[in-house]
Amino acid sequence: MLKQCLFSPTSIKTGFIAALVGLFFTANAKEGMWLPPTLKNRENDMKKMGLQIPVSQLYNEDGTGLNNAVVLFGKGCTGEVISSRGLVLTNHHCGYGTVQGLSSKQNDYFADGFWAKKDEEEIPCPGLTVTFVRKMENVTDKIITGLADTMNEAARQQVVEVRIKNLEKGFKTATGLDAMIKPYFNGNQYWVILTETFNDIRLVGFPPNGIGSFGGDTDNWMWPRHTGDFSMFRIYAGKDNKPAAYAKDNKPYQTKQFLTINASGYKEGDFTMVYGFPGTTMEYISSYQLSQVYSILDPIRIEARTLRLNAWTKNMQASRDVFLKYTSKRAGIANGWKKWQGELRGLRINNVVGKKQEYENYFQGLASYDQNLPFADDVLANIAAKATAVNDVLKAEEYIKEAVFGIELLQNAAILDKMLQVLRNHRIVNKNDSLVKLAKSLEGMYKNYDAATDKEVFASLMPLFVQKNAGYVPTSFTNQLKGQGNDYNAWANYVFSSIIADQNTLKSFAETATAADSNRIIGDPAWLLYNGINKVRQQHISPYISRYNNEMAYLNRLYMNAQMNLDKQKSFYPDANLTLRLTYGKVAGIDPDGPAGYSFQTNLAEAVKKHNPDVEEFKMPAKLKALHEERDLGRWSVGGSVPIAFIANNHTSGGNSGSPVLNAKGELIGTNFDRIWEGTMSDLYFDEKLCRNITLDIRYTLFIVEKFGGAGRLLKEMNIVKPCD
Repeated sequence: MLKQCLFSPTSIKTGFIAALVGLFFTANAKEGMWLPPTLKNRENDMKKMGLQIPVSQLYNEDGTGLNNAVVLFGKGCTGEVISSRGLVLTNHHCGYGTVQGLSSKQNDYFADGFWAKKDEEEIPCPGLTVTFVRKMENVTDKIITGLADTMNEAARQQVVEVRIKNLEKGFKTATGLDAMIKPYFNGNQYWVILTETFNDIRLVGFPPNGIGSFGGDTDNWMWPRHTGDFSMFRIYAGKDNKPAAYAKDNKPYQTKQFLTINASGYKEGDFTMVYGFPGTTMEYISSYQLSQVYSILDPIRIEARTLRLNAWTKNMQASRDVFLKYTSKRAGIANGWKKWQGELRGLRINNVVGKKQEYENYFQGLASYDQNLPFADDVLANIAAKATAVNDVLKAEEYIKEAVFGIELLQNAAILDKMLQVLRNHRIVNKNDSLVKLAKSLEGMYKNYDAATDKEVFASLMPLFVQKNAGYVPTSFTNQLKGQGNDYNAWANYVFSSIIADQNTLKSFAETATAADSNRIIGDPAWLLYNGINKVRQQHISPYISRYNNEMAYLNRLYMNAQMNLDKQKSFYPDANLTLRLTYGKVAGIDPDGPAGYSFQTNLAEAVKKHNPDVEEFKMPAKLKALHEERDLGRWSVGGSVPIAFIANNHTSGGNSGSPVLNAKGELIGTNFDRIWEGTMSDLYFDEKLCRNITLDIRYTLFIVEKFGGAGRLLKEMNIVKPCD
């Protein structure tokens, strides 16, 4: 339903406004990803910034809070329920992998999009889930009571795990809901999350790539942005309106808790909130661990993924079949690749390592004057010693992960290893049946695999691994390559003669192999390299990293404990761990490099100017271009165009993709889909001058659904308000 009223005018990009941003708006940025049950402690601050509703409407335990309209979409995104019939809005890139599984040459949803004109046309999505958080409760006392802070980490964790298991079982029995207890503040707090998961999810709307991923890698993590990054799904339930396995006669999920949509726009300085499931942050790590990210991990990831992406892109551009196989995988790999580049840039611009060191000097001063935490005085010295000792091993492990197992053939050689164990284990009666099952488990992989493309990746990545990691190249493999020298194409030809490089060859082997055929695996070149690398890891890398991780878990818990107890000037929030959080800030433009004319909002007119039919990333659908040129924008027109995206200074992370962005009344004004490049370091350090989240304006979403997709029926089930000023 729609309450009609004229749109209020909103500002468009102007250099003058951008020049004032640093003076008036960045001071309102609010670092923090707050647990919903703790929002009462933030209410005064939120109301000073503009919140117009009680925080009890955002979260409560009686079932009426907005937490019941925010969902974990799949395994790592957020979505929001926007109708009483279980309609879910999330990002285009969050639905990408699912839609790839539904697409084919005949039904190319990436090129053509998809819009269900009626419920019966909505497509089941096998394996996709949507999870609601019904309640969160602090159970710290039930988990760590009687456990000393400095207790041995392994012994402590053993007790904690037993208590968690028992308590989760009790909550599940008492409530009938799924119960999961997770650690916060590095194990200094524990909360139970009571959830309800639906697994009959169906595709409703998906714009083509020319809208949903417009700008591609070039614009990813950048501002200004013109990407219509959304997709729509529907939750289906059984006859009792409860979660049920897919059945043709399941009905759309009926709920009273769904988000009202506000289509009246916003202005710079307006209060906003982002509600969702941020994935991973490390805001409180020491300068020593941050240096590992800055100097070792991120540079290796960027270096290796650049080579992999170059090979993938070349082959995707040459073949539509390869494009369809790799488009989702490429998007995922490229997302991290570009994010890490922005992260390094932000860390460098801010001298974050230096700022961490300054804080550690301050912390050390606090620790030296407080005798209540005797471990605090030397915890940083211990962290420094452990981190420095493991740096070379971390480097080797990262090269193996990115440069060796960035090659799909070698990832999947694990199946050959499992087959070898079957053939060697004579206690298994149905050996062939087990081999067939193992081969069958790779069917999904082969559906989206091109051996020629992967072979080029091998020829690109193997030199990187050998040249940067010479001490960790397995001789059991290189002995097979005597005479080949550094001819990595010859290496590739040898490795890709493996039985696992071709689905039919593997299938035939699985159906006919006997115990004597174990020799064929032992001599298989992909297995030789996989097995050699694994032995190197097991002997020279994994034990050291495992010990380091255990030691750092202990030291980081103590360091976090000490910070929270000693630093009374700081407001602490737990690092993100893919559990429900709320962050808040204001709509705010940015000018990261000086007067660049950046503002807080983009529109369709700007996107049309970017259209380039010769560049896939910027190829806009003809229908969309025509709608704008003919000014057939309907009720979504603002100043002769349609707003596309805006930025605010909310603290977000991976996992917040698809999160609802709410106004001061808790109404939906957009869908979070990205951060700006300079601010991606917010997973490690939040800087109010540079950190911005990018949001898809809900008006662009509704415009695309109604005018481009012809799916106006969906708007009829939404509650859309356009209140007058």
